[in-house]
Amino acid sequence: MTTPSPFGRVLTAMVTPMVPGGAVDERGLGSLVEHLLATGHDGLVVNGTTGESSTLTDDESVDTVHRVVELAAGRAKVVAGCGSNDTAHAVHMAGRMAQAGADGLLLVSPYYNKPTQAGLVAHCRAVADATELPVMLYDIPGRTGIPFAPETLLALAEHPNIVAVKDAKGDLWASTRSMADTGLLWFSGEDALTLPLLALGAAGTVSVVGHVAGAQYAAMVAAVDRGDLEQARTLHRSLVPVVDAVMSTSQGAIMAKAALVELGVIEHATVRLPLVESPPEHLTLLRAALATLPIPKDA
Repeated sequence: MTTPSPFGRVLTAMVTPMVPGGAVDERGLGSLVEHLLATGHDGLVVNGTTGESSTLTDDESVDTVHRVVELAAGRAKVVAGCGSNDTAHAVHMAGRMAQAGADGLLLVSPYYNKPTQAGLVAHCRAVADATELPVMLYDIPGRTGIPFAPETLLALAEHPNIVAVKDAKGDLWASTRSMADTGLLWFSGEDALTLPLLALGAAGTVSVVGHVAGAQYAAMVAAVDRGDLEQARTLHRSLVPVVDAVMSTSQGAIMAKAALVELGVIEHATVRLPLVESPPEHLTLLRAALATLPIPKDA
């Protein structure tokens, strides 16, 4: 990759650690940031889907971003989720995230109300106009109900602040075309497709499994950079058990928190309703998968 990324290249969409009862766990947040920085990350995404942004208050979201900025202390870029299905609210949150010290914004397409593509363009431009921060669009139609159409990405790429896409659409040909047509930086937003997207020219990954496999994803990015696809494939295949355990049992935030508890990074796997913690059979699968990874002694 020759174009610099303002977001870093190996990012994890961080969970928000919580204590029993649901309050944000400040000590756990510090432990998590240190763990991620020690395992190959140069970017941290805060207040995304995996961070349970939909059940955090605005103040909790902003305070968490501010705290992560302090904890990272310039050692990694901090990207803040500011998305909403209310454009005015997204604009407001973008401003607050900038004030909290974020290095960039993650902007998911509006969910539930299913705007037209013209509405999607207007929404994203309004948020991108709200600050000077670089914006990464988040294309995940399985959650939002609306994809970014190729012509929409082409139009949005004209905005100077919109510079990247987090791609969880699962359509590699559409990704190839949009990478070629728009010049936007591309990030895998689906752990199972990180290697294919890197091979197609993606800049990096915004992972969930990176909570426990950051070193492997960093090594995969480096292997693709130097043209060592054999090593990249080896890493990709080694991650099959843990990707399945985290992403295909119940739900990413639930399983990522459970995995972090297993590794001793955070104390509690608490999630907020409507999420509920992992049942014993999922934890059994998770432990077996984690045992296939070389876990750093200080993780």
